[in-house]
Amino acid sequence: MGNSIMSAQKLRLLFVNFGHFTDHLFMLIFAKAAVSAGLAFGLAADGAYAEMIPYGVPSLILFGACAPIAAHMADKWSRNAMITVFFIGIGLAAVATSFAQTPLHIAFGLAGVGIFAAIYHPVGIAMVVEGGGRVGWRLGINGVWGNMGVAAAPLITGFTLAAYDWRLAFIIPGVLSVLIGIGFALFTRSGRAEAPEKTAREKAHVGFAPGWKRALISVALVTTAGGFVFGAMTFIIPRMFEVRMTGITSDIALTGTLAAAVYAVAAFAQMIVGRAIDNRRVKPILLMIALGQPVFIGLMALQVDYALFGAALLAMTFVFGQIPISDAVLSRYVPDEWRAKVLSIKFLLNLMVGALALLAARTVLAAGGGFQSVMVMLAMAACFIVLAALVLPARSGAELDAVSHPQPAE
Repeated sequence: MGNSIMSAQKLRLLFVNFGHFTDHLFMLIFAKAAVSAGLAFGLAADGAYAEMIPYGVPSLILFGACAPIAAHMADKWSRNAMITVFFIGIGLAAVATSFAQTPLHIAFGLAGVGIFAAIYHPVGIAMVVEGGGRVGWRLGINGVWGNMGVAAAPLITGFTLAAYDWRLAFIIPGVLSVLIGIGFALFTRSGRAEAPEKTAREKAHVGFAPGWKRALISVALVTTAGGFVFGAMTFIIPRMFEVRMTGITSDIALTGTLAAAVYAVAAFAQMIVGRAIDNRRVKPILLMIALGQPVFIGLMALQVDYALFGAALLAMTFVFGQIPISDAVLSRYVPDEWRAKVLSIKFLLNLMVGALALLAARTVLAAGGGFQSVMVMLAMAACFIVLAALVLPARSGAELDAVSHPQPAE
């Protein structure tokens, strides 16, 4: 019986992790398909990318703005049910986007994608940290799944564009997501998709841990600066490779593959960081990762071809490595009944700033600043993550909780 429960919990977590993959995949299909869609609608080749970017901004804004609503619905209804709605809704919205006849139609379709994508982070991450234990490790694995979605977006979309057209780039993953949502709904109806039991420490963690105000200020800084950097980097790198890797290739599928390789390899930094924050103090780990970002993002501004690939890989390793830290900090300072709400505010801030990052990047590119100026801007933004590391309390919420609620000797 115990093994059956454990297997059911692992399957539930697998669905949740795959949801993270799905979330980021769908939000970045347009990043690779924008030029092809623009050309199909008659835009000039040299300006299609810059002209199409604004049509993706409402999706990113809704991706963040609808997160508090999703968290509220999950608390009032069911986290499992909201994940089912996420899979089916985002799939149907993607299919609807494929029927667009103008760039404005694409904006409406992508807005639907953003609304359903907003469900995942406040609900899914709250499900990942349920039950306490090795939260950092689970967040690291979940983060890898999410960034594999980031990696898969240019790869899958690039090959679909090369073989077919931009419409199928939305239809194929859309249909698959609907089928997965139906599968999760059936799993939930079986009664086996139950949350794990809380540990003794998790049961004792009924209030905000000491130092929570400074911790939340730090998380807010990481969220703001990190959202700006992450939002721009994940959207721009595929196009940057197309423009500044002409010494290697001009093939859209190959540049998509190279971008995917950067995201896929860099994603595993989250597992290393996740394991580290389960066993060591968070503050020095965050400080080290924060210091690396402006250095390597700034280096990207000066590189082309293989050197650009190497600099991008190092930069994204530090950008992705930061991701599980803020969620782990929240799990240590914020009790379970508040986590979905706090996570929704965090992702609202993170993703709306990410949308502003796209507008800022588009403004720089439209003004003729080029990708070099964009990278300098992002490197400057990353400096605020260093400030966030300095603000974070020296002792972790887990350590303080252990002092406040010592566990009985075994």
